Amino acid sequence: MMIIRRRIHTDAFTWRAPTPIAIPQPRTASLARKQIALKDNILLRTTPTTCSSATLGTFDSPYTATCATRLLNAGAHITGKTSMDEFGMGNANTHLPAGAPRVVNPFPGPGSTPSDDPRVAGGSSGGSAAVVASGQAFAALGTDTGGSVRLPAAYCGIVGLKPGYGIVSRHGVVSYADSLDCVGVLARTVEDVREVFDVISGPDARDATCASVAARKRAHGYQDAARRRIRGLERDRLDGLRIGLPIETHLPAAQTPRHLSPLLTHLRSLGATLHPISIPSIPLSLPAYYVLACAEASSTLARFGGGWYGDQAGERSEARRRGFGGEVRKRVVAGTHALTASAFDNSYLKALHLRHTLRSDYNAIFRSPHPLHASPSPPHGIDLVLHSTAIRTAPLLDPPPTADTTNTYAQDILTVPASLAGLPCVSVPYGTSPDDGWPVGVSLTGQWGMEGLVLDVARVGVESFR
Repeated sequence: MMIIRRRIHTDAFTWRAPTPIAIPQPRTASLARKQIALKDNILLRTTPTTCSSATLGTFDSPYTATCATRLLNAGAHITGKTSMDEFGMGNANTHLPAGAPRVVNPFPGPGSTPSDDPRVAGGSSGGSAAVVASGQAFAALGTDTGGSVRLPAAYCGIVGLKPGYGIVSRHGVVSYADSLDCVGVLARTVEDVREVFDVISGPDARDATCASVAARKRAHGYQDAARRRIRGLERDRLDGLRIGLPIETHLPAAQTPRHLSPLLTHLRSLGATLHPISIPSIPLSLPAYYVLACAEASSTLARFGGGWYGDQAGERSEARRRGFGGEVRKRVVAGTHALTASAFDNSYLKALHLRHTLRSDYNAIFRSPHPLHASPSPPHGIDLVLHSTAIRTAPLLDPPPTADTTNTYAQDILTVPASLAGLPCVSVPYGTSPDDGWPVGVSLTGQWGMEGLVLDVARVGVESFR
């Protein structure tokens, strides 16, 4: 079992409730009195929601997000809002408004003190990961557009779940890219994640992108069939489980995947079989992701130009220039270009086609059908995809890791595909790197709607290894 010595970390909050926010519930409520933090893009009525952006510095939430309402109705105590990369754009939690404290990873390296070896907590949900890893919350909600829950979880040595697209309502969550954003859960154990996920998931008439009852019923049927194929799951065995290892995730720049061998041996000892697979469109998922995410962001963030929301400057262009940070401005400009008449066909439409190809590639390897698409499933396909969550352990805060564009691009290969395909994916810590003693995480991706199976295998196959 990996023992994590944690240090209290306070800069992870953008706002803390003077007393925890709660609705009186019976002690038998599923999350009774459990402290949970919210990423600072999730609305909670009358509390600040800034998305770590100067343009929303004075904005108070007019209502409460569905996911937060469900937490309160289950007895949870909400303790505050957590730091994030501005509007969710970044993977190190370093794109912050001027003067905002940077979030330091609360996992101390071997023999270190709180001031030694400061490393990033990951992004964009780095604040949520840090408050959980430091013991300041039972769990935290984050959002994941291209890896923003899973990467911080891997860096901080905790569990992070990105549900399938549409499984958790986004009503009351400030958008970055509407076709990619998912509300996720960070906690210290798989069962803690499951406990929170079971509360916040479910249909919501206020979110048109939220999956219907009928779609969820079909997914649960396929999931039950998959669980029956995995003989001994109730006895903590994985006999019958087929795990795919995509060759496209074997990256020359990666450091952590070479530490996977002992875990793979452990999975075999539990009865799982491992199969090299190819998902040919994975390398093409990155340009498709950045075109689609930036295009949607350019449309989404137009509302913060000082008209209805955001800094009230005399000119809207001045409001955007003054309120948005450099990374946000860069992505908005790129997205605006992708939607112009000259670039639309060769950029945006091609990105949509690549996303369709990626989804088809995943459907071609899973032996469970996709509940939302009438596509045949191969009888000898795989149940889950496994690969490292990160190409390396948490980078140092200085120099800023965002300056290393090669590693940033390589890192996205490991997290973006599941987001672009809309599939559930969980990152689980499985130990520490022998190179530097910092946490390493592994990702398990399943067919749409199979969060339960993904978490089952994460608990039985990965947590037992630790």
